[in-house]
Amino acid sequence: MASTLVLSTGLAFAQTTVYDVIAGSPNHTYLKAALDQEGLDVVLDANTSQYTVFAPDNAAFDQLIIDLDLIDINDLLALTDLSNILQYHVLSGSVPSSNVSNGQIVTPLHTDNTLKLTIDGAIVYVNQAEVNGIDLMGSNGYVHSIDAVLLDNETVVDIAIDSPDHSTLVAAVIEARLIPALTNPFSELTVFAPTDAAFASALTGLGISAADLLASPDLTDILLYHVIGSEVLSTNLSNGLIAQPLSTTNSLKVTINGADVFVNQAQVTTPDVQAANGVVHILNGVVLPGETVADIAIDSPNHTTLVAAVIEARLLPALTNPFSELTVFAPTDAAFTAALTALGISAADLLASPELTDILLYHVIGSEVLSSALTNGPVTTLNGQDVIVDITSGVMINDANVTTANLTSTNGVVHITDGVLLPVSTSIAELDNLDILVYPNPAANQLNISLNSDELLDLTLLDVNGKIVLSRTVSSFSNTIDISRIDAGLYFLRIGNNQNYSTTKIQITK
Repeated sequence: MASTLVLSTGLAFAQTTVYDVIAGSPNHTYLKAALDQEGLDVVLDANTSQYTVFAPDNAAFDQLIIDLDLIDINDLLALTDLSNILQYHVLSGSVPSSNVSNGQIVTPLHTDNTLKLTIDGAIVYVNQAEVNGIDLMGSNGYVHSIDAVLLDNETVVDIAIDSPDHSTLVAAVIEARLIPALTNPFSELTVFAPTDAAFASALTGLGISAADLLASPDLTDILLYHVIGSEVLSTNLSNGLIAQPLSTTNSLKVTINGADVFVNQAQVTTPDVQAANGVVHILNGVVLPGETVADIAIDSPNHTTLVAAVIEARLLPALTNPFSELTVFAPTDAAFTAALTALGISAADLLASPELTDILLYHVIGSEVLSSALTNGPVTTLNGQDVIVDITSGVMINDANVTTANLTSTNGVVHITDGVLLPVSTSIAELDNLDILVYPNPAANQLNISLNSDELLDLTLLDVNGKIVLSRTVSSFSNTIDISRIDAGLYFLRIGNNQNYSTTKIQITK
């Protein structure tokens, strides 16, 4: 790279110090003025020691004046920490560009922070600053011109570098050439930082080595998936928050479950490690940008109720785990509307139900099952109960039709259904101090209903689409309901009066 510096004329090369190189450049007059004011001209003009100076050009100082909200160079020269800023640009020793390597971390004369060197093809960076003039040699060292002023502030990348538990993350950031972006003192970033143990677990799950990860063409995307381009403290996180990281491949999903905070499947173990250019939250897992079964629902305009339920049940960590293999039967919004109508409840009632998690897990199988692998018969779901698969004509799960099959993702498959699957319940809740017991369930020919009231109550049996298939009044302690002429399937049994009622799911078999 050709230097843009102009050396002073009339000086013998052997007597031209690094200070003379800077003083002779028309592009570094601000730097010269700062060095002169702080007495560092004397230091850098001495031939008794060797120095390497990363020299911000005038444009770099102009930008710093803007970034610090100053008026002009006089305000900048009045900064109380100007000497420290200048010394942060100087190394003890003579370092030509040929001795610089990617990821090199060196300590300048001002030791409050280190300098991080990045080589990305033909471009060399010191922290966030690009080197725009190299190997300007003086009698006592080298000057390398840079296009930004360096500040010794601790950045989000310094938090990882200084941590004994983030060596894999640091190696990955260096390999991906992301140090310049993460050391910019004027950025505002949020970094979710997986520990070494998190990376070790992820590598095992992926079946690759750390070297494979560093060589992966997806490395940059994976790392940028852990970074948000604004500062987000833990107090600003909310359950169900969907945030867009610097990677545009996918979004991040936040779950707050009591005192526990998750980003996708990874738990935040240490929040709010503050840096000058953002905040770091330490994770116990690596998050990956691949589309999961949860993303298929989130990205669908027809599954808003399902997504709201999954968020409320705090199931996003399970469904975003990239190392799981899942099959999800995903009811549409229309399916939920029909089910809620049949149950006589609102969507808010569903989300507040203590049975919500159990209902949702009844829609998930703990392995990936494509429609071609489905066979007639029971399949156990994650809630422990079986759904019944019927592939006689199309694909049915219990009484719900699979309308769209085989939406594959990185951690499983989604089958869209036109009905909500409800796990079998053997009893229903108390209604205004009324004890009700329904048995057997499943039932074939008759239902026995026991209740402790002489009040006449309405009994209604509805199918999954909300159609009434049986209606009568019941009272006293025991009733027997003939269901022998009702087709096999899933139904909702509602008992109550005009003001209050209770509903349970009934499975009729033949």
